Amino acid sequence: MISLSNRVSLSAAVVLAVFIAATAVALERAFEDSARSATRERLLARLYLIMAATEVDNEGKLQMPERLGEPRLNLPGSGLYARIDRTEGEVLWHSVSALGLELPAPPATVKGADQFSHRSRNGEEYFLATLNIEWEAKVGSIPLTFSVLEDPDAFNQQMTRYRHSLWGWLGAMAFLLLLALAGALVWGLRPLRTVAGEVRAIESGKQRSLQRDYPKEIRRLTDNINALLHHERAQQSRHKNALADLAHSLKTPLAVLRGLGGNERSPVIDEQIASMDNIVQYQLQRAATAGRSALATPVAVAPLAERLLASLQKVYRDKAIEVEKQLDSECRFRGDEGDLMELLGNLLDNAWKWARRGIWLRVDGGSEHDSLLTMTVEDDGPGIDVNRAEQVLARGMRLDEATPGHGIGLPMVWDIVEAYEGTLAIERSSHGGARIVVRLPQ
Repeated sequence: MISLSNRVSLSAAVVLAVFIAATAVALERAFEDSARSATRERLLARLYLIMAATEVDNEGKLQMPERLGEPRLNLPGSGLYARIDRTEGEVLWHSVSALGLELPAPPATVKGADQFSHRSRNGEEYFLATLNIEWEAKVGSIPLTFSVLEDPDAFNQQMTRYRHSLWGWLGAMAFLLLLALAGALVWGLRPLRTVAGEVRAIESGKQRSLQRDYPKEIRRLTDNINALLHHERAQQSRHKNALADLAHSLKTPLAVLRGLGGNERSPVIDEQIASMDNIVQYQLQRAATAGRSALATPVAVAPLAERLLASLQKVYRDKAIEVEKQLDSECRFRGDEGDLMELLGNLLDNAWKWARRGIWLRVDGGSEHDSLLTMTVEDDGPGIDVNRAEQVLARGMRLDEATPGHGIGLPMVWDIVEAYEGTLAIERSSHGGARIVVRLPQ
């Protein structure tokens, strides 16, 4: 999923690009129209200048001066040309600049109306201004068409220079606007980055709540997060206290039952009391499992594992078990420390009960950049039958499994793993015994 900052930046960049492009097209179109209008006015001015210099003698012949007032018309190939035609298409006169050139014929126009157009001939393009009039002479009316033509090179060069200048300035403006938008975005999203930083601090255990003063738009969110954190901690505390009170209340009657009857008490009663005690302990521990929490303070796995190993070495000192361990010091468990101790303690206790000479413990993943914490416990004992591995974790078999023997703690382990949305695999170890792999998402 694209981040909020990237989403806003991309949207702003797209909007800005569309705006700049549309502005450039509009300005270029307006400038081109203005340049064409200026060209038209300039050519019409030249046309009227030629008309002013034109004379018709008594015989109806055209009389033109040797040199015209526009210098470019007197220079061959200058790019500015003029001609006078009869309406029937006969060329009566052309400027010195048009020597050797085949200029396009003027279009048919309404008498007395000037016209500006874009014409081409033999691959050459011209701007053309024309005026069709009836010239009154002593011999009568003479239909004449005055034309002034100009090649568009100067116009095209002007448009090219304008485009370069336009896009250069718009590009500079776009860059400055992007910088301004980036600055505004950084400033505007700073409260959200601050919230994210405080949430990471809560996850790492450096603080217990959001402490900054935030804008009103997100203050409701931060207040609700703080309320949720307080409620969750208070609820967990009440839950554990209630379970402790319940355990104390149940243990007392069971102790009284054990004390009744002395040696005359039936073995069946002793067995049932022990079974009730096991069931109570199992269900209390199962209910006490905190489960996964996104804002739980990370628990360092290696120190806790070292403490468990040291304790179990003392408990099973008569077995002289050799332990090989691979503990990543960066591993963190995001959850309740009691859940981790119960989970890992049960796995190691089972391994110690059934191991002959060695136990292998490996913990990896779970660092800041890992999404999975993996704990592997192996022993060289008799192992677990592959056909019975699924039965050990079956829901219907949990209470029956909570008795002395192989796999006594696995139902509890499975409950904790399930509460943290993890997976548990029972395999055959390369050392001959059981290999249990627990994977917990972080």
